[in-house]
Amino acid sequence: MLNNTLLSTAYFAPIEYYAILLQDPNCSIELHEHFIKQSIRNRCDIYGANGKLQLTIPKQRKGSSKTIIKEIQISYKQDWQKQHWTAIQSAYNSSPFFEYYQDELHPFFEAEETLLMDFNQKLQKLILGLLQEEDNTSFTKEFQHKGNLSDFRNHTWKCKNPTAYDQVFMEKYGFIADLSIIDLLFNLGPESADYLHKLDIRR
Repeated sequence: MLNNTLLSTAYFAPIEYYAILLQDPNCSIELHEHFIKQSIRNRCDIYGANGKLQLTIPKQRKGSSKTIIKEIQISYKQDWQKQHWTAIQSAYNSSPFFEYYQDELHPFFEAEETLLMDFNQKLQKLILGLLQEEDNTSFTKEFQHKGNLSDFRNHTWKCKNPTAYDQVFMEKYGFIADLSIIDLLFNLGPESADYLHKLDIRR
């Protein structure tokens, strides 16, 4: 049975995405949509020394642009793993909790996963574990047309009522909302789950 809240797959998903995962135990991940460019499916935003920094996982190019998301393969023609991990280290090395979580995350930037969907889901499972939360998500068996569900597949991920927390470079650029979950995790550590449970996700 399909759960009531529908999400796309995501690379280090935005904070609000994880707030939904924690506050709604009935979330499904869409496996059968077409890949959508310039979205959280293969992109995330972190807080670097020069402000917001976007990290993108390259995908293998296909003849058709209408590849089903569960079939999207990651490209390793460029060493994006090293680039992403270096950027994450530079951004969060001085954060309060980077040293506590780096050994868990680093292997994802060494081993080569074939499918984007698998990579994202393994990362999500790890993040939920670090948050000490259960992974209760399910997966769609076919493409879900709009119906009696909360559809976040094409959500803009701009939280209406973000709650500020301390960030590494906020003295330079102020608080930046709607970043990747790792920004919250590295800055708040064990308090991250409590923050996510309290975040206002009402529409």
